[in-house]
Amino acid sequence: MDFRRFRPFLAFVVALGLSAGLTLFAQDSTTHRGRKYKAPPPTSRIEVTILRNDDGKPIENAAVIFQLEGDKGNMELKTNEDGKASIDVLPTGSKVVMQVLAKGFKTYGSDYKIDKAEMTFEVRLKRPGQQYSIYEKHPESADSGNGAGKDEPTDSGNKDGSPTNGSKDQPAQSASQPATKPDSSQPQPQ
Repeated sequence: MDFRRFRPFLAFVVALGLSAGLTLFAQDSTTHRGRKYKAPPPTSRIEVTILRNDDGKPIENAAVIFQLEGDKGNMELKTNEDGKASIDVLPTGSKVVMQVLAKGFKTYGSDYKIDKAEMTFEVRLKRPGQQYSIYEKHPESADSGNGAGKDEPTDSGNKDGSPTNGSKDQPAQSASQPATKPDSSQPQPQ
C-alpha cells in the first residue's frame, strides 16, 4: 500500500481535528455546563490603622473583623507593627460591619458603606473604664434630697392631692403590703 498518496489527506484530517478540539476548548472556558462566564464584581482596597486614643501609638496584633451585610461569614485580619491592616476583596458598593478587638482596649464596631475604590480608616481605641459598682456612691444616679427611693412612687394620688383610693383617712395600699391574704408558707403572728 502506498501511504504517500494518503499523506495530504491525513494531514487535512489531523488539522481539522485540532481545530475542532480548540473550538470546543474555547467554548468550554467561557461557559460551564451551559452557563456563561460572569466576571466578579469590582472590589475596593480598604486600609485600617488602629491607634491608641491617649498617645496615638499603633496597636500591633489587633483583630480587625469585616462582615458583609447579609453574609454569614466574616473576614479577620491582624494589624502589623505599624497598626495597619488591609483587605482588597470587599465588593464596591457593599455595606460592611467592621469590628476591632485588641487586648487591653474597648471593642470598637461600626457600619461602613464601601463606595470608593480605595478607602482608609483610622480607629482610636480607648482603655476600658471603671466598672460600675453598687457599693460606691454615684451622685448622678439618684437625688437623695426628695426623700423618694427608686422603688417608691412619687405620685401622690389625684390632681387635687387626694389619695387614689378615694378615702382621705385611710392610707393608700403600697406595693410592699399584699392586697390578698398572707402567704401560708410563712409563720403568722397569733
